[in-house]
Amino acid sequence: MNKPVPDLNADAQTELSSALSAFASNLSFEDIPAAIASRAGYLMLDAIGIAHASTGFDFAHRTLSAMRELGGTVAGSGQPVIASSMRLPLRDSVMMNGFLIHGLDYDDTHVPGVIHATASCFPAALGVAAHAHRSGKDLLTGYVAGVEIAARLGAVAKGGFHQSGFHPTGLVGTFACTLTAGKLLGLTPAQLDMAQGIALSFASGSLEFLQDGAWTKRIHPGWAASAGITAATLARHGFVGPKRPYDGRFGLFASHLGPLVDACDYRLATAGLAAAPGRLWELEQVAIKPFPACHFVHACADAAIEISRTKGLRPDHIETVRALVPAEVVKTVCEPVANKQRPANSYDAQFSIPYVVATALLRGRFGLAELDEASLRDPATLALAAKVRYETDPASGFPKYYSGEVVVVTKDGRELRHREHINRGSVDRPISESEIERKFMDNAQCVVSRARAEEIRDCVLGVVKARDSSDFLAALALQH
Repeated sequence: MNKPVPDLNADAQTELSSALSAFASNLSFEDIPAAIASRAGYLMLDAIGIAHASTGFDFAHRTLSAMRELGGTVAGSGQPVIASSMRLPLRDSVMMNGFLIHGLDYDDTHVPGVIHATASCFPAALGVAAHAHRSGKDLLTGYVAGVEIAARLGAVAKGGFHQSGFHPTGLVGTFACTLTAGKLLGLTPAQLDMAQGIALSFASGSLEFLQDGAWTKRIHPGWAASAGITAATLARHGFVGPKRPYDGRFGLFASHLGPLVDACDYRLATAGLAAAPGRLWELEQVAIKPFPACHFVHACADAAIEISRTKGLRPDHIETVRALVPAEVVKTVCEPVANKQRPANSYDAQFSIPYVVATALLRGRFGLAELDEASLRDPATLALAAKVRYETDPASGFPKYYSGEVVVVTKDGRELRHREHINRGSVDRPISESEIERKFMDNAQCVVSRARAEEIRDCVLGVVKARDSSDFLAALALQH
């Protein structure tokens, strides 16, 4: 018999694990509205395209080499890696797929939870569904369940994880992937409860990479997916974990938020999870990126592009540049100032307001081409980045919107400004399905022909027709 999803209040926080278990266990494909299922397909398509583009970068080659050494490769064994001819053991393949999806920081973001849910939940669902020979409908259902859980758990912290130096995609993603994997492996609600307790010891993700552009953030979603599969499998075999992984004395929120834990609203973890017709779908709140950079810089990038497009500025016209950003994102994309004005590498640049704004002002665009070595060392760009200062935006819409404004003061005393209060790609300013398809085609064609990209596109958007997810996963591998 289905176990109902309880509504939480401040005095019933300990019910959280069982509430999430009940939701994951009960959710069926038939429960998912057609519009949500369609949107899920487009989110998966976007992720797969990014994975293809990532394979052309050095970080992907080095990580694939490491995974090959750790897992070994035997012809015909293991699982395929997206856009690769390599096959790896289940957890290594899942970790690699998450890495590729998140590697360019071009993947989607659930805005209220400030989390990249697809980058962990989709690889987890894909890998386990293929491993267990579940259908495409089961795969999509597991993925949707994971996104709904990750989004809500991320929202509980109200942006606090970033302020404490932790990456919610790695932390929260581990629990969501645990429930995704457990659902697809057929765990009981009681086993799912235990699996979440086990996951508490696996959840991780430090923001220290922001200091020097290190590659570690890229691995967080894949690690979360791999850890989630591990936790679910341990629980399936009777391994015992803590009973209060979220609100316990040393649970997720208390151990990672410190004093900010007082601001948590545990009710957000199950808000709208009750069965239809009252169910709310957080998947609708997932924003697809128009730029390959941290979502926090997108509004300022668009503002700078608009100024460049309409004002015809030359670098020698510019005296100073001010970027207005939400106070909550300063630690991520504005500080330390010296590092941000002169990024050490492409990943550093993707989290730099000075670099992104300067590039957008000079080139009128910001894409993968603006992250190559020549662009990063361009003297004109670096000189302009040195003139970019940040201010906290008093009219910020954060966290609903990642607002931004750019103000350029010219040497002849003019002040040119443009504001993007609602960042492009957000729920209230969405990217269309045709734009998502175009982004996918551009990314996929970094690796495969147009005909092959179209074949993959049609396969992904038709995932619910797949009888066996192992065949679906094989279709995403590099074909010879």
